[in-house]
Amino acid sequence: MKNVGAWFRLPPRYGVLPYIFLLYLIFPVLSIQGLNPGLQALGYGLVLLFIVIYRQLYWSANGRTYNLLLLGMMLIIVAFSQLGGLYNLYLGFFTATFIGGISSKKTFKFFLALSGLLMVIMIGLHVNEMSPTDLISLFPIVMVLLLLPFGMRSVNRQIELRKQLDAANEQIGELMKKEERMRIARDLHDTLGHTLSLITLKSQLVERMAIKDPARTQQEAKEIQETSRAALRQVRELVSEMRAIKLSEELIEAREMLRAANMTLHIEGESKLQGVSDLTQNILSLCLKEAVTNIVKHSRAENCTVTVFQSGSEVGVTIEDDGVGPQGKKEPGTDGQTGGSGLEHVGGGNGLKGMRERLALIEGKLEFAQRERTGTILRVSIPLVVRTEQGGQMQ
Repeated sequence: MKNVGAWFRLPPRYGVLPYIFLLYLIFPVLSIQGLNPGLQALGYGLVLLFIVIYRQLYWSANGRTYNLLLLGMMLIIVAFSQLGGLYNLYLGFFTATFIGGISSKKTFKFFLALSGLLMVIMIGLHVNEMSPTDLISLFPIVMVLLLLPFGMRSVNRQIELRKQLDAANEQIGELMKKEERMRIARDLHDTLGHTLSLITLKSQLVERMAIKDPARTQQEAKEIQETSRAALRQVRELVSEMRAIKLSEELIEAREMLRAANMTLHIEGESKLQGVSDLTQNILSLCLKEAVTNIVKHSRAENCTVTVFQSGSEVGVTIEDDGVGPQGKKEPGTDGQTGGSGLEHVGGGNGLKGMRERLALIEGKLEFAQRERTGTILRVSIPLVVRTEQGGQMQ
């Protein structure tokens, strides 16, 4: 009995209802009582065969086997209608359920039409034995059996759509995790890369000034300590939640970094950017940080000019340097990289890619141009969204 129970196990996703439906098989069994022993034995055999087909249909995928099993179940119902009476047609709710599970529209229509045709034939064979009242009472059964497949098909379609939605949500979750990893990588590159570059520059300066100017060396060492503490704070901020950086704050850090590299920063325009969202300022700040870091690393420039602009439709920054340009000679210790404008190196590695990815989030643009003689110009612009005092928005 234990093996029989294990064999008859149905898919758990359907719950207990498929087992409860089997109780309706009591009625065809009762309907064959009173027949001769041979016909009763045939009836019991058909009941067992019906149960086997019922179980197999739940485990079979749509296809030839499924269609043959369904056809067999329909023929068994026809046989019961002949042996035990026309009211055994109600067993058609079993086949109606499985017809609704057919995915192919063509096959669905075929079995629906066949089901209706078999019911009409069976009623036609017994019509002379039936009263008008019997015919009227059969009409609702026939209608239900013809409409039920449509309802089941709709339910199955909803289940399939739910599965697809769950799969899509799972995929979106994986993509979000991947995007988050990329964001963390960009943040580490943009934030810590800038700070560590500053520490490297100051360390080199301390090394050169250790003997010539001890007082200056001590001051630079203190600044290295402060910068390293700032790096630790940045790491903590990245781990918890990325801090929204104002452009005015980043300009102060850019000035300090350029000063450590013996370069002068010139700022033009209003850096406070009144009415500009934190997200926009944060992305502008990160782009500025990346550009200044590359100027310090790769340029022999003396001056860097940052122009902040804001109009009715856009906001952004223009970053210029007076490096020797792409025709400059190779510098020692740069692994064969060409000296000149640091901005031209933004295009390499993760710099420009990170900028473009961030700007793409808010439909920003990145433009790169070289001067006729020396230096390079980088222009970052973002469409402006102005918040009204009432909390609304207008572009």
